[in-house]
Amino acid sequence: MEARPSILFVIADDASWSHFGAYGDPVAQTPNFDRVAKEGALFTHAFCASPSCTPSRGGILTGQHIWRLGEGANLWSFWPNTAPVYTDLLGEAGYTVGHTGKGWGPGDFTKHGRKNNPAGPQFASFDAFLKTVPDSAPFCFWFGSFNPHRTYEAGIGRKRGKKLESVVVPPYLPDTPEVRSDMLDYYSEIEDFDSELGRLLATLERTGRAQNTLVVVTSDNGFPFPHGKTNLYDAGTRMPLALRWPGRIKPGQKRLELVSHTDLAPTFLEAAGIKVPDSITGQSLLPLLTAGKKQKRDAVYFGRERHFVKARTGNLGYPARAVRTQDFLYIRNLAPERWPAGEPPLYSDIDQAGSLKGSPSKQAVVESTDPRFAAWATGKRPADELYDLKADPHQLTNLAASPKHAATLARLRAQLDETLQKTGDPRAAGNDDFDRYPSFSNAGKQP
Repeated sequence: MEARPSILFVIADDASWSHFGAYGDPVAQTPNFDRVAKEGALFTHAFCASPSCTPSRGGILTGQHIWRLGEGANLWSFWPNTAPVYTDLLGEAGYTVGHTGKGWGPGDFTKHGRKNNPAGPQFASFDAFLKTVPDSAPFCFWFGSFNPHRTYEAGIGRKRGKKLESVVVPPYLPDTPEVRSDMLDYYSEIEDFDSELGRLLATLERTGRAQNTLVVVTSDNGFPFPHGKTNLYDAGTRMPLALRWPGRIKPGQKRLELVSHTDLAPTFLEAAGIKVPDSITGQSLLPLLTAGKKQKRDAVYFGRERHFVKARTGNLGYPARAVRTQDFLYIRNLAPERWPAGEPPLYSDIDQAGSLKGSPSKQAVVESTDPRFAAWATGKRPADELYDLKADPHQLTNLAASPKHAATLARLRAQLDETLQKTGDPRAAGNDDFDRYPSFSNAGKQP
């Protein structure tokens, strides 16, 4: 019987899909991510469960849509402890489990009875963890980087020799030297993350464990810039994703299928030979990658609830759901009367700094004389948003009111309704408990 593989899961903190060399970015120097992609499979259309740290990580760990996680759908929440977690299932099956860095969170995982972070018991380092793993026994390790989360050392990108003119500024941000410099600082932390990945890969090789380890590299949500993190646009939800498993995943694959972070838990369980719980909404990626089977999916679904606690009066969130196909993105804003990026003048849902100084790019947006930038980033949004992804890859022109796209809108609305009802979204039944769940940060317990 073939030995069960070990699993090394490596996750960045606030990195969008396109800012890695393997995706053709002209600035990013990410040789280690690119190596994993070259030696395995690179997904071009992978999406997180939510563009916010806590629920995104919850979706990864449980394989569930975030609206099935109760209070776990919010940032700074309490772990609900109601859904199976792949790390627990692997541990029960004989895997040695651990994590270092940022696991599930931010939030409190102890309130409902957990003793360890859902990502596993905490270790000082990957090397320290491996010393606890018996020879030839499988392990499951979560490495949670803190890069490229804000704040950044201002000007670090230029100090490292990067050039302002090399940055491709997305059209939803003002093209100013300040924005270009801010993006270079972000790129520097992307490269720091890649260096961390390189050290992990070197440890696998040094310990002789590289051959039978499934390595998965991704991020939790999009980059911390206006239109990115916390937003259901591609800049907030579309993720880097590379998988390597020597001898099982054919190298050099570039996969165009729509996949979700909720697919990772069933992938890990299937790789370990463990039955996937019926409650999991994701689909294992192994049939695609190892058996050449076609995917039975034409869309992925994601959503958001409360991000930063003090972004709105009453600590209200910004509930929204979305369905994303290869051709269209449909977003349903469930409380369009609320400010999506937080209430003016701070718009503090973009970052927890709660001020313009939290981000040079946010400051440039709010202070720009071109009103389009503020409208895209901070303005109130209608209940329905529809985007033609081929004509409008950055999702700037809402077509929901276009008669030409009425049939597409109706189809995607019905498709989203069906999925939300089938998967038990409380919002589909008019339940607003997500707004009433307490916040860990409100309790004054921030670590």
